[in-house]
Amino acid sequence: MMTQHSALLLPLLTLVAWSLVMWLWMYATRLPAIIQSGMKLDPNAPSGEQMATLPPRVRWKADNYNHLMEQPVLFYALILALVQLDASPPFALAMAWSYVGLRILHSLIQALVNRIEWRFAVFALGTLPLFGLTGYALSLALLA
Repeated sequence: MMTQHSALLLPLLTLVAWSLVMWLWMYATRLPAIIQSGMKLDPNAPSGEQMATLPPRVRWKADNYNHLMEQPVLFYALILALVQLDASPPFALAMAWSYVGLRILHSLIQALVNRIEWRFAVFALGTLPLFGLTGYALSLALLA
C-alpha cells in the first residue's frame, strides 16, 4: 500500500518511464536513418558531428532525450527530498504532476513539430512547479 508521502514517487517514476519511451523513440528513428543514409560511424569524428547530418525530424528525438537528462535531475532530487521530509502530498503532488505533464508536452512538441516558441513557453511554464517544489522543500527542511 502506498503511503501519503510515497505517492510522490509516482510522478518521478512516470517521468523516468517517459524518458525511456523517448530513448526508444530516438533509436527507432535514428537507426533506420543511419542505415538509409549509409553513414559510416566514425569514432574519430567530433562529438555530435555525424548525428548532425541526419534529418531534423530524427535529431529532434535525440535532442529531447538529452533535455530529459538535464533539468529533470532537479525534479528527481526535489521529490526524493520531499519523501525524506515526509511532505504532505496535496500541494507537492499537484506541482509534481504539473511538472511531469508539462515535460511530456514539451517532448511531444519537440519530437513532432519542434516549434521553438511553443517549446519555450511550455519549458518556462514547466519550470514554475520546480520553484514551488523547491520553496516547499526548503520550508519543510527549515522547520524540521
